[in-house]
Amino acid sequence: MRDDDHRGGETPLDAVVRERGIDAPDAAGERGPPGGEAPAGDAAVSGPRVARVPADHDHDTFSVEGIDTDRREGLVEAVLRDVDGVSAASATRRNGTVGVHHDPSVSREALREVLAECGLVVAPGDEAFEARRAAQFASARVAVAVLFGLMVATPYIAVLYPTRVEWLFYDPVTVQYLQSILDSAMTTHFFINLGALSGLAFLVACAPAIRRAVAAARDGRFTNEAAFVGGVAALHGYSTLVAFAGVEGAVHYDLVAYAVVVATLWTEFGVTDTATDPASSDDAAAEATADEPVAMTDGGR
Repeated sequence: MRDDDHRGGETPLDAVVRERGIDAPDAAGERGPPGGEAPAGDAAVSGPRVARVPADHDHDTFSVEGIDTDRREGLVEAVLRDVDGVSAASATRRNGTVGVHHDPSVSREALREVLAECGLVVAPGDEAFEARRAAQFASARVAVAVLFGLMVATPYIAVLYPTRVEWLFYDPVTVQYLQSILDSAMTTHFFINLGALSGLAFLVACAPAIRRAVAAARDGRFTNEAAFVGGVAALHGYSTLVAFAGVEGAVHYDLVAYAVVVATLWTEFGVTDTATDPASSDDAAAEATADEPVAMTDGGR
């Protein structure tokens, strides 16, 4: 819902403020401290707003849609602070979150009803938690893909690539030295590390894609993800056979790492949403959006 402040219309939030006789924030969106009273002599002092929260008060965070201006932030906070038993409230339009400190006698459902009365769409608590947890896992997968990918690429760039493209390398003595390293017993440990790193990166960073590919295979469906997962797994298996079983060929753990990094970054920052894992629910995959608000434990402040 868009704010109609500049079009002369009255939103449900404006109606609640008017019915309760709450002072609205000024045109600049400035809001007084909790309770609506400014301490004497502090009118010109800027800084974070503070509130006295009793030690026995609970804190709830809501993931909401409909807070899209600074003025609406102030109105939502004012409405919540007007509720009996609420000691502090904080709304953040940037994250789409509302944090409320309240007496244990005030239920979360009662606060949800107040927010709904203001015309805000409130996500259920379990959905907000799942969205926050999925976002954290998505960030962890990106970190694993990038870090492990660099750890695999560095030995290839320093040792393997110069021996594979000798005509591009200006120092034949160095190339001969690197080749002697690959011909020694150190090669086994070298490829063990590369195989483990690329394999872990694939299993961790591409875990949602792997689960969806397995589900598709179980249902007898062929998908692009199933082809990607199968191709990467086959390449890793082939490289392992070449490295440890004496099969003729080249070890391509580097291509495994590159594929994982590209797929993970594309999934996270491209067109595919990673806020939820569609492997657990086909309906969730259809409804997931990249702009899903993330609940913050402190109201986003």
